[in-house]
Amino acid sequence: MTNQLKNELHNIISGKSQVRYGATIQAVANHLRNGTQPGSEVENTKQIREQEKKKLEDYISQQSLWIDSIDFSNYVSEGAEQRVFLKDSNHVLKLNDAIYYTSWTDYFFNLLFHNFFFSDTAYKLIGFTKEDNVLYAVVQQSYVEMTANTDLNEVKNFLASNGFKNTKNNDYFNAELGIILEDLHDENVLTRNNILYFIDTVFFTTEDFWII
Repeated sequence: MTNQLKNELHNIISGKSQVRYGATIQAVANHLRNGTQPGSEVENTKQIREQEKKKLEDYISQQSLWIDSIDFSNYVSEGAEQRVFLKDSNHVLKLNDAIYYTSWTDYFFNLLFHNFFFSDTAYKLIGFTKEDNVLYAVVQQSYVEMTANTDLNEVKNFLASNGFKNTKNNDYFNAELGIILEDLHDENVLTRNNILYFIDTVFFTTEDFWII
């Protein structure tokens, strides 16, 4: 069962299988990979990211994915990695510069993992924008209005039932899949009508994930 799930995740990030809102994300990720080995160690992360950024920006221009119509007055909140804006009563826009990730490719894999595991709050990649020469992905997500504070023990129990063991604080690891899931504090997992909604996740792959 675990191998079957791992194979499905591999198929999703390669574009062989579909996931909610995955088509654009898969296309961008596959363009960036272009024959490189995902998850491999890089010698010069800064240099790799600069090369990747140039390749990504060329693709964005080719595919007309630049966005210049974001209403920054609808600011909601921000964290270390992204800013959140209200799009309408049902959706938010999130601007993310992939700072948490070694590469943009890893960020896009994170989006695909999220959309697979938490499809009710799936990210829809609608384009990209730049500010002060910083490149941001612009994703749309359903707006979740919380009705109660989140009990982190419930988060822990839910994830444990799905193979993710709590390692420290709000971080988790699925040893069978080789996937790390981090930063699941009570602002990233909301409770509405007694249901948990994972609105911000940080997925990483380990070397074990790439072994089938």
